This record gives sequence, structure tokens and C-alpha cells, in this order.
Amino acid sequence: MLAALDEARRGLAAGEVPIGAVLAVDGQIVARAFNQPIGAVDPTAHAEVLVLREAAQRLGNYRLTGATLYVTVEPCLMCVGALVHARVAHVVYGAPEPKTGALVSTVRALDVPGLNHRFDVFAGVLENECRELIQTFFRQKRAESRGL
Repeated sequence: MLAALDEARRGLAAGEVPIGAVLAVDGQIVARAFNQPIGAVDPTAHAEVLVLREAAQRLGNYRLTGATLYVTVEPCLMCVGALVHARVAHVVYGAPEPKTGALVSTVRALDVPGLNHRFDVFAGVLENECRELIQTFFRQKRAESRGL
């Protein structure tokens, strides 16, 4: 999770919502990314999706069985869908996302009937640190909008 936090900090420095992700296979990080929808002008450029793309290219397989995703914030519904299609084994996240989180916060996407894959979920890892990055970003944005 520390590596995912490093990615989130890179996102913060780039002016993106600071969410970072890394994907590990056999305990080794094979891909890392931060949210980039603003800079990439791409609504799908979430950290989770970018990490899946990079890992699939590196490993030469779009199925990432046995992989563990570490992400600083609970994934949204789009990202959960991508993680299901990639066949990841485990998702570890830091802070819950009360507005768009799709594992436990707003939707329990893995409870949807008919999914051809499910993964283990571990929540709350370095939760305070992950939450603080997001809160810092939005505090800065509010201050900017008020001209402070």
C-alpha cells in the first residue's frame, strides 16, 4: 500500500484526484499508476484501469489471475467491472469512497448475480493516510475556488 500511496502523491502533484494503485504478482509489483482522467482527457483513466492495462501488457495476458491490486481508495463500479474481467485474485484498498465506492460503500458490486469471477476484498489498509491525501486535494480545490 505504501507504493500505491506514492502513486497517489504523484497524482496530487499532477493536479489529479490523488488515487494511486499498484498491481503485484507473487509479491512483486508489476505495474503502478495514479488517476489521470484530467491530464489524459479520458474518463476511464482511473488508477485501477491504468494499472490493469500496464500489467496485462507486461505479462502478455489480459487475465491477471493470482494478482493483487492495492489501491488507496475503494474502487468505483467501472473499476470493479474491469477487475472482474481481469480476474484479479485480491483487492486491498485504503479509504472507503462514500459517494462512488462499489465494493461496500454505495454498491456491493460483487454481490451482483451472474458475475463470472469474484475477488477477495481487504479494506482499511493505511486508511488514515489514504483519506488524508483525498481530503488535502479537495481542501485545496475549495480554497482555490474561493480565491484563497
